[in-house]
Amino acid sequence: MIYRVDVRVVAPVSPTEVTERVADAVRELFPSATVREEPGQVVGETHDLDELSRRLHEQEILEAARREFRSRAGDDGFSFALKKQAAHEGVVNFSVGSPDELGDVAVSVVVNEPSVEAYIDLVAPETVEGDPVE
Repeated sequence: MIYRVDVRVVAPVSPTEVTERVADAVRELFPSATVREEPGQVVGETHDLDELSRRLHEQEILEAARREFRSRAGDDGFSFALKKQAAHEGVVNFSVGSPDELGDVAVSVVVNEPSVEAYIDLVAPETVEGDPVE
């Protein structure tokens, strides 16, 4: 099946941060992203969540990811936020509640094909007793 998605990743850069380190945090979880600096933020654009999915499997947090993705899903996509410091370390840590002091990494995913639900199933498949059902 062919998946067509547009992913936008936005990470704020506070005055106390080094822009390149924030860009590295984005690249850590989204290595295929084209990353550019904009005033006060770093923006990345890509067409896959392959590395993020690999990390979700590795960290064994597929069900948590599914819940987060589905809770913020709409007709054409879904969004989520990640802790910036964890991303810099290559760790997926969803940001829930109030944003981090230095800001969170905001990710928005527009699913063009096939469907939002099918793409969520690809990135974070259902599990049975902790094992992915793929």
